[in-house]
Amino acid sequence: MPEVVSLFKNKVLLLSQTFFIKDNKDELLLCAHKYDFDILFFDQMSDFVTAVESSEGNDLFVIDLDVLYNMQNDMSQQRRQTMFLSDLLQRLPANQNYVYLQTVRQGERFLLQQKLVESNCLAYAEKPITNDMLVDKLFNLFGRHKRGDSNTIIYLGDNAPLDTDMLTQHGVDMIQCFDARSLHLRVKETQPDIVLINETQYLNTEALVRVLKKNIEFDPGREIIMLQDKPEPRLARKALDSGFDEILNATDSDVLTRQLLNRINKIRASKDLISRDRATGLLNKVGLQNKALDMIRRAARMEKPLAYGVIDIDKFKTINDTWGHYFGDIVIKRLSLVLSSQLGEYDLLSRFGGEEFVAVFWDCDLEQGKQKLDAMREAFGKIAFEVTADEIRHFSFSGGVADFPSFKTENDLFLQADAMLYQAKQGGRNQICIKAPEQISVA
Repeated sequence: MPEVVSLFKNKVLLLSQTFFIKDNKDELLLCAHKYDFDILFFDQMSDFVTAVESSEGNDLFVIDLDVLYNMQNDMSQQRRQTMFLSDLLQRLPANQNYVYLQTVRQGERFLLQQKLVESNCLAYAEKPITNDMLVDKLFNLFGRHKRGDSNTIIYLGDNAPLDTDMLTQHGVDMIQCFDARSLHLRVKETQPDIVLINETQYLNTEALVRVLKKNIEFDPGREIIMLQDKPEPRLARKALDSGFDEILNATDSDVLTRQLLNRINKIRASKDLISRDRATGLLNKVGLQNKALDMIRRAARMEKPLAYGVIDIDKFKTINDTWGHYFGDIVIKRLSLVLSSQLGEYDLLSRFGGEEFVAVFWDCDLEQGKQKLDAMREAFGKIAFEVTADEIRHFSFSGGVADFPSFKTENDLFLQADAMLYQAKQGGRNQICIKAPEQISVA
């Protein structure tokens, strides 16, 4: 029997005996697949532990605490429940973190929650919780652990009081700026998430924050923070009135770095909510444009090539008209899973609109980008869609690829790749087109 290759890049391992298995399994899977992750169900503790121990990658481990009741039906006393919970926690592999589901039946809730959070708890949720809500929260947890995201802090001043090694470990770049009058240019160039300004720099140039925030391209999600050497309420009030979002104490670099990382995590989560397509869980148009800009800046600094591909499902209007929009949505979701499963660690994927997708490949030249899209195209073409009870169909997509640095901006990359997509459509569909480098002329 040939090996079955999962379409899903991420998995949830769920230990449950009654809450989901009987009534909600199919619906829960349907919701999860829309977000590009699969759910593997376990009703035996030993099987679950074995699967956790052999797990690799970015999996989440979810435990429905109703298993405590199902293991011992006559468990009516809190003392007995706590013993079973302790036994459960002891049997779980200690090198992983877990998501726990609990109901109001688990009495003395705070004591239970305290025990959970002290025992490798990634998060807990209270039931009843709808399938779509649970899947959305799990998707956000996957988002917390995504690799490849890069965030930036700009510091204006001398001797940044930060632990740069800790920032690097959490995917945060720190850029130091020494000239207050050029700060707005550095912010426009690097698009940081946080701007830190030493109080001395602020006192020398009090218009700093107003100059930054009045720029029409200023990101309202960006935080501008003043660092004080010691608390001084009068200066703090003045700084807040001039536009600073927060005042932090700069005396302890470890504490300050941890405070900034907490803020970065919140910024990441907020950006993720507004930058995702709800149907597929992929980046939407806004999310792609923001991340592609960051990727292009990073590629320019590191002198790395990028391949930018635009994909469009062939004859999608016919698919909708023949089998309905619901079936068309299934085709889109299945394509999103195929594309996601073949992404590299630092690649981007977006549902750009309708049946159109964009993939950006890191450290990848034009020909390599074409080869990657061709592999995706072939994988999608092998999927059998049951359009009726006795009829199977296969579908295809066409694509075009452009590359950086031949094209310098995200807009130019899109226009060139889209032109190549048009060429693929005109040439018979179900193919990927590029323009040879010697044919490219960029002003």
